[in-house]
Amino acid sequence: MDDLEKALEQLSNTEAPTRKQPLTNAEKQKRYRERQKDLGKKEVRGYLNDEALQCYQLISEQTQWTDSKILTNALRLTYAAYKNGQIGLLSKWLQKNNL
Repeated sequence: MDDLEKALEQLSNTEAPTRKQPLTNAEKQKRYRERQKDLGKKEVRGYLNDEALQCYQLISEQTQWTDSKILTNALRLTYAAYKNGQIGLLSKWLQKNNL
């Protein structure tokens, strides 16, 4: 058997390299959530009523902020109003303006 035949035989005896299975969307989402958690970020979920959804859409269109940025800023602004004793004023303004 010459060298060429030996090489061909070796190639035919070796298994084809196995490919990694592609991740499903659920697996990708899980990995993303785990990375965010490792970075110290907290996931917050909820549902918006009609008024809040309209506010969200306007803010999103005008600022081009991500959902995370909108939520982060909303919480920070609410906290600032609270710390400065203005939470009641903010709440009344929202009610008066049907927001």
